[in-house]
Amino acid sequence: MRAAQSRTRDLALTATFAGFIAVLGLVPAFSPLGFPVPITLQSLGIMLIGAVLGPRRAVAAVLFFLLLVALGLPLLAGGRGGLGVFASPSAGYLLGFPIAAYVIGALVYRRGAPYQIGYGLVSIVIGGIIVLYAIGVPITAWRAGISLPAAMAGSALFLLGDLAKAVLAAVVAGAVHRADPRLLPRRPERALAGHA
Repeated sequence: MRAAQSRTRDLALTATFAGFIAVLGLVPAFSPLGFPVPITLQSLGIMLIGAVLGPRRAVAAVLFFLLLVALGLPLLAGGRGGLGVFASPSAGYLLGFPIAAYVIGALVYRRGAPYQIGYGLVSIVIGGIIVLYAIGVPITAWRAGISLPAAMAGSALFLLGDLAKAVLAAVVAGAVHRADPRLLPRRPERALAGHA
């Protein structure tokens, strides 16, 4: 019975957070200085999902969202959708979304409860900026037909905004974990200390 309830809860969280990424796509995207990858709020969703859901559920939510996009639903910022977006200059970021969410979730959940905003922020920066850029930038260069240094320079335009998103995601994740302490696993030593 408890396992069934856990699966139901996981499915509900997966669907809810996939919907959250889609809602962030309603905010218009813009491309600074004509750079081929638009700036959107959807990476904020990836950061928050990883920090809140942990690696397994975060990846499930992001993959579900990407499946809906691949099926043609216009869920990406600017009303984009369909298989064509996975061959566009944004493809590396889209493919990097589940990996970034996994890294963030693995780092946050490895530390366990209680959630600490500073550690959460570092985890989000590692997964949601460093890892995501490492995947997205080279593929942008390839798909846009520009040099890697040009893609890196263009992606630098995202950095300040992504750092602001990371801070916001870390703070919001803290509020979510305070509201539902069951989301984060307790570290073994903390659990033992509780029984001492």
